[in-house]
Amino acid sequence: MKKSLLILAIAALADYAFGQATASQSVSLTVNMVYKISTSGNPAALTVTTGTAGTDALSSVSDNATTYSITQNFGNTVKISAHMDAALSSGYTLQVNLASTKGTSGGTMDISNATSGSAVDVVTGINKGADVGQTISYTFSALASAGTLSSTNKTITLTLTN
Repeated sequence: MKKSLLILAIAALADYAFGQATASQSVSLTVNMVYKISTSGNPAALTVTTGTAGTDALSSVSDNATTYSITQNFGNTVKISAHMDAALSSGYTLQVNLASTKGTSGGTMDISNATSGSAVDVVTGINKGADVGQTISYTFSALASAGTLSSTNKTITLTLTN
């Protein structure tokens, strides 16, 4: 009886092994270049309200409540540049500092005169991958000799490029 069960089991395995059919497919795979950058929103209004008597430089104001995130798979020479829609008048200074764990931050960079034709590199040498939730710091300062500045909106453009 044991011998019969063993022969039946071997016969069933042989039928299973020789009874299979297969099919093959060719799948084409591609990963294109991906450049993505986003910000968490807009910084608070930067309003200079005070200074020190006898000093032309008024007290600067800062905001570091916003962040940016990037994803890139192109190469190690990717960078982020910054520019405004229009330059600031003389006597007013806007600086930006972008933190980075994937590249080299330029530190605090003056973008007061940076327009689309003269963007400032703020992070360089960004490696492949993602940089998530990195701090954006803005500092606005003014000289008393520049006078007052009515509320002015500036559009800051951050560009991820090789």
